[in-house]
Formats: sequence, C-alpha cells, structure tokens
Amino acid sequence: MHKTSQIYGIRAVLEAINSEESIDKIFIQRGLKSDLSQELESAVRKNQINISYVPIEKLNRLTKNNHQGVVANISPISFHQLEELVETVLESKKLPLFLLLDQLSDVRNFGAIIRTAECTGVDGIIIQKKGAAPVTSDTVKTSAGAAFKVPIAKVDHIKDAVFYLQASGIQVISATEKTENTIYDVSFNAPIAIVMGSEDRGISPSILKASDQMAKLPLLGEIQSLNVSVACAVFLYEAVRQRMK
Repeated sequence: MHKTSQIYGIRAVLEAINSEESIDKIFIQRGLKSDLSQELESAVRKNQINISYVPIEKLNRLTKNNHQGVVANISPISFHQLEELVETVLESKKLPLFLLLDQLSDVRNFGAIIRTAECTGVDGIIIQKKGAAPVTSDTVKTSAGAAFKVPIAKVDHIKDAVFYLQASGIQVISATEKTENTIYDVSFNAPIAIVMGSEDRGISPSILKASDQMAKLPLLGEIQSLNVSVACAVFLYEAVRQRMK
C-alpha cells in the first residue's frame, strides 16, 4: 500500500505513533518545550524512532502547513514482524535467504540493495529501527518498485535478529574484510542470512563476533573497498550460483 509520506503537528504525530504507523523519521524544532512535546519525545524514545532536532527554517522547508514544530516522514511501505516473517518463510522454503543491513544509512544504496535482493530471490530484509536508512520515495524509486515486493522487517537491534535467526536454524554470514575466507570458500547451500555493514564503519564488532562465518571479496586493485550495494550484489549472486548447481 502506498501511503502519504508526511504528517505534521504534535498531536497528529503522536496519534500516528500510538496507531503504530510506520514512521521512519521525526523532525522536531530545537528548543521546543511544552508538556505535549515532552510526551511526544517520550513516545519517540519508547518506540526507538529516528529523530532529528532542527531549526524552524528546516521545518518550514519540509512543509508549508502549520507544523507546530514537528514533521514526521511516513514510510511508503508496511513493515513485517521478524518472527512472523521467518516462520512463514521456513514453512515454505527449504533454503531461505535473508539479508541483514547493519546501520546502512544511504537511501539510494538501500534502494539498489532491495532491487538486487528481489532479483536474487531474497526472502526478507532486516533493518534496525534506529540509525538505518529510511524507506523513502527515493528508496522506492531506486529499487525500481522492488521495495513493494521484498518483505522488510524492522528490529530494535540487529544483534538480537542474528540470535533469533540462528535459533531458527539459519546460518549468519557476515561480509567483512576482517577474515581470510573469501566468498568462494563459504557454502551458501544452507538456510542463510547475509549481513552487510554500513558504508563507513562496516559491520559492528559484536555482530561479527556473533556470526557463524565471515567472508570477504577478493580485491585485486589498489582501491580496497567496494560500494556496499555492489558488494551485496556479488554476495547474493554467489549464493544464487552455488544454489543453481
């Protein structure tokens, strides 16, 4: 379902949170002080929603309406519950393939990854509620509409998702240069979840430690890194190659 992308006003945003709308980010005017704004901030913290404190000029650019110091971006898609998604996939597929994105922040990279995920038969993408790239109109456009086709689940912490997947019999493979194993040394012929890290920091050390395996791409040139969406595509297509044999 394609929803409106923006709401404004403290009460409207509060109601959206209480109604469990898929809110990606909330912009709050710096210095805003009132009982209602404090109630909003409490709800934002409780639900771990992305928040930015901005000058009023920023809010005025976001909307010409009476925003009362608050504007929220609504996701154009509905998100899935991790447990329900994994259970549904495991019931229908012998070799599921999931993708976890650890703090990926660029919406266009996110969109490109979703597009590749759809093309390679990924059963679900898992992102963190706070700090992850939002699903915006740019994300949907870059994904060529794949954002409406690949289930996306939001979790409080990626590490908890790793543990849940492992408990469900799914191996977690982290894409990182901090290993001697290349993707050609790793078997993808099992229920698998691939972890891709953020553009600048890579995968969190705690998630690397929790992973079942780590794998890297061999880099033969002088530049020692690939764009994350390109690296993700190589990992996913290696899984496809192995499974097609």
